[in-house]
Parts: sequence; C-alpha cells; structure tokens
Amino acid sequence: MGKAFVGIDVSRDCLDVYVRPLGNGWRVSNTPQGRALLVERLTALDPELVVLESTGGLEHAVAWALQEAEIPTAVVNPRQIRDFAKAMGRLAKTDALDAEVLARFAEVIRPEPRPLMGEATAQLGESVVRRQQLVKMVTAERNRLKRASPKMRLRIRRHLEWLEEEIAALKLEREEWKKRDRLLRGVPGVGPVLSATLLGCLPELGELRGKEIAALVGVAPFNRDSGHWRGKRGIWGGWATVRAAVYMAAVAATHWNPVIREFYLRLTGTGKPTEVALVACMRKLLVILNAIVRVEGRGDTTPLPLDP
Repeated sequence: MGKAFVGIDVSRDCLDVYVRPLGNGWRVSNTPQGRALLVERLTALDPELVVLESTGGLEHAVAWALQEAEIPTAVVNPRQIRDFAKAMGRLAKTDALDAEVLARFAEVIRPEPRPLMGEATAQLGESVVRRQQLVKMVTAERNRLKRASPKMRLRIRRHLEWLEEEIAALKLEREEWKKRDRLLRGVPGVGPVLSATLLGCLPELGELRGKEIAALVGVAPFNRDSGHWRGKRGIWGGWATVRAAVYMAAVAATHWNPVIREFYLRLTGTGKPTEVALVACMRKLLVILNAIVRVEGRGDTTPLPLDP
C-alpha cells in the first residue's frame, strides 16, 4: 500500500478524519485530549500529507499540534475545496463527507505544506483583522452621522468615540518582530498597518519566490486565453486582508517611493490604465518586501533578484 493521505474537517467540537486509500474514517473531540489522540494515530499512520480547510481560526490548534509532531500539513482555502467537490459531483455536505473530499484533494492535488504561523503570529493577525473591522465601523458610523437627527447624532458620536478608543487601545505588540518591522517600514510607502498585516497574516513572506508570494496574495496576473483569442490578464483569489493593505501602501509608494513612482509613471506613460499600473506596483512592492525578508532570514546581505 502506498502512502496515506488524510483529510480533517474541523468544527468547534469535533474533528472528522478520513484516510485514503484505506477508506476509513473516525471522529475525535476538538479538545487537547482529542487532538493528542489524533496526533498519536496519525504518527503511527505516517501519512504523506494531511489537509485541513482554513476555517477562520478554528483550525489553528489542530494545525499546530500536527506541525509540532512533524506531520506534513497543508491548510487550504475553502473555496478550492468546494470547487474540487463540485468537479467531483459531490454536492452533499456533511462533516464526514467533507473530510473524505479533503483526503481526496490531498491525494490528487497534493498541495505543498507551508510553514504555519505560531500562536503569537496568529494573535497579531487577529489584531490586524480586528483593527480593520473597527475602521470599517467608524466609516459606516461617520456616514450615518451625516443623515442622522440631532438626538441620534449624540448617540453616534458616543459610539464613534468608543470605536476610536478601541482602535487606539489595539496596539499591535510586535516585540519579537521589531527587527523585521524596522526592515519593512524602512521601505518608503510601508507604514505600521502594512507591516503588521504582513507579519501577522502572511507567514510565507520571505519563504517563497516572488511569483509565488504574488500569486498567494492575489496580485499576480493570470492568462485568459482560448485558441487564437487573447483576453485581458487579471488577478484572482488570494488573501483579501493582505491585498487591501498592499493596495493602500502601493498608492502611497507611487508618491514617496522613487522606485515604485518611476515604475508607475513609466506604465501610465505607455498608456496603461491607472488601476492596472497600481496592481503592477502592488506586485513590485510585495516582491521587494519579500526579497528583503528573505535576505534577513538568510542572515546575509547578498542581493536577491526582485523577480524570479
């Protein structure tokens, strides 16, 4: 028998496990004891790959336990799994069926295991996401303030004060990332929000090549061709939280970063639409930051090419 491929469907209370090609499955509780039992059984099985869906943080404890046991694990985008299930004709959805689909995805697609973020990094990422949520609430409340009656304005202003206090109190503690934070923020156009977002939400930064990190974030253009027809290249997928922060930084960089500004002006000067030029600047800025972190991680100053 060849190597085993495992799918784990993670819910708040349970972990549903399915193993291919053995074709057997089981369930354990999503508790420290249940995760310890899971690791014990999988260690004995010695799987080629374990696949879990990204489920908004519920998967972290399981993924960390597997990583600590040196079991190869990939956490994948749920949309990939649903598209894969639809392609298989699997329209029904239960925890046990999802675990089986994940196992088959592991066997057929074999996504590459990536370094998982540690608990401290996950907490930083959670802080970044929470800050973005609060900023959106502030924007919404300010818009409501313009249309509100005098009595309601008082309530909205009180809520705005509370939201702004929460944003101010949500300091992004980065004690163990100070060196990397200084490196990132040394690039013109990169501020504290983008730095914290990259550190907290993109643990792959510095671990991948330029094209790979651009595709992961969703700023790499993909072909849209068929026969003799050549469509416009476009970006798709990726991490929306990271992409939004990179976009704002790229806008600033077109004014204050000489390299990005020259690149932007050259593109727009040849007739590229503004948004297309900005996406290209996002990619270039991200590739530069990725190269900087790679050099820092290698502990030397050997220049790396900005493009693979």
